[in-house]
Amino acid sequence: MNRIYLDHASAWPLRPEARQALADAATMAWADPTRGHQEGRAARDLLDRASATVAFALGADERDLVWTSGGTEAVHLAVLGSARAAERRGERRRHVVCSAVEHSSVLRACERLRTEHGYDLDVVGVDASGAVDPDAVAAVVRDDTLAVHVQHANHEIGTLQPTHELANACHRVGALLHVDACQTVGQLGVTLDQLGADLLSASGAKFGGPRGVGLLVLGPRGRIAALQEGDERQRRRRAGLEDVAGIAATAVALEVARAELQTAYSSREVVRRRLRERLPAAVEDLQVHGPLADAHPGIVAVSALYVDGEALVGELDRAGYAVHSGSSCASDSGRPSHVLVAMGVLTHGHVRLSFGPSFDLAQADAFVATYADTVRALRRRGGLG
Repeated sequence: MNRIYLDHASAWPLRPEARQALADAATMAWADPTRGHQEGRAARDLLDRASATVAFALGADERDLVWTSGGTEAVHLAVLGSARAAERRGERRRHVVCSAVEHSSVLRACERLRTEHGYDLDVVGVDASGAVDPDAVAAVVRDDTLAVHVQHANHEIGTLQPTHELANACHRVGALLHVDACQTVGQLGVTLDQLGADLLSASGAKFGGPRGVGLLVLGPRGRIAALQEGDERQRRRRAGLEDVAGIAATAVALEVARAELQTAYSSREVVRRRLRERLPAAVEDLQVHGPLADAHPGIVAVSALYVDGEALVGELDRAGYAVHSGSSCASDSGRPSHVLVAMGVLTHGHVRLSFGPSFDLAQADAFVATYADTVRALRRRGGLG
């Protein structure tokens, strides 16, 4: 059976070029890059070149790039590290804002500021397409707001947020804008200026780099302090030895991704629109989530009544398709997707399809047929067919 992987929003397959870079770096740049001996200098040279490559791609200075263990750590460093830096500077900014559809790492980091550090937290709602209204953010930011934390593209439905307008609302009161760009760095060609971001977090695993490498980029107004103490690395913004081999492979993956940005975007957008058109036509009582425009080209999310989402994932897996479900759907176990709940849309039978540029129209049509057959079979099994 030829398997079709449709869970790129969780992790891309490792690009061949990144795999080779990872192997090469592991043999020649394994030493501590802070050491002055030949081995250390080789590691430092590779680390510096990789950092320069990534910083250039994101429109930043390489000195303002902080390497982390993944997207989750980058998010926590942005949320908690910016608060720690402000407190050290004596700033009396004790208010943060996020949207209701953020990744759980953002929501939990913001909640930690509220419960453990006494910050005020405003969680802004979204419309039925999952979009944040800049006016709603402007209405809650205030003179003591430290930061607003928002995704560029939602990880479950693909909605793109108006980050530049949100930046304007932030900057009017002197607040920072942190953009979680894990789903768009390496896929939409984003930069700090394009997004209006003061802090930008990303993950190498989301564009074909190795697991365990993330990054946080600071704009001119961005300030963070390390969450752990122990050494002077990365300008005291993050303690611990960098994964030089992983970072080198991440830089290569980003270079390859940027080289194919336009063709990859176009091919995925054609497939996304085809799926949005044909899935509702093939299956009754189905809802496609998110906007037609202003959306990530590689994410389609649907919900179907009278089926269990996890059962649907299992049946599609047996049919050769790797998909993700964000809710418990028709069963009473588990919890529905907080993103869909915030949008006020159907949560039952939720499945997210997230695909790379190799997923073509013929494969999309074949998936629609398999999906429709699977939904009908599950409904019959539940006595609803």
